[in-house]
Amino acid sequence: MRWIYPLLANRSILLLLLIVNIAGTAYGYYWYGWQLKETPDIFLAFVPDSPTASLFFVFVLIAFLLKGNWPLLEAFAIVTLFKYGIWAVVMNILVYFVQGELDWVGFMLIFSHFAMAIQGVLFAPFYRFKGWHLVVAAIWTLHNDVIDYVFFMLPSYHMLDQFIPQIGYFTFWLSIVSIGIAYYLVTRPGSFKLEIK
Repeated sequence: MRWIYPLLANRSILLLLLIVNIAGTAYGYYWYGWQLKETPDIFLAFVPDSPTASLFFVFVLIAFLLKGNWPLLEAFAIVTLFKYGIWAVVMNILVYFVQGELDWVGFMLIFSHFAMAIQGVLFAPFYRFKGWHLVVAAIWTLHNDVIDYVFFMLPSYHMLDQFIPQIGYFTFWLSIVSIGIAYYLVTRPGSFKLEIK
């Protein structure tokens, strides 16, 4: 697996990923546009989960291109990219089983969000965040679950409304797993470290 790290550290690859993530982030906020119009101002930061996760990663990539690290944003990026990437994959698969079909947008969302989750984890050896950065990211992430499933500000999948309690339970444990992965890959003593050249 380590053969991929020199490729990830290549400036041309970083620049390409930056462009892709900027485009994906912009599309993500556009996709949430109608829901954001109906969202109370106090909750606005907590509704567009996936584009906010990729926005964190945009800043991480900018830091890499500047030959630096922004640790707090790295902690936010890995936790939220993995969490919301996997969450969207599972939700769209669930839509398929509930409806018996999935349109091309659903398949696009599965592919793009799976890629989102993978890229967050692949760059783990380049992150430099510490335990306190991860604690802050964990608080944000779990607080977001409260906003979504106590105040019902979750991304809208009306065909899945009957499963909201189960989805909320799944989402909480997905948050815990995401935080655990970030700890294991980055802040655990002896974790594998690399430098962006």
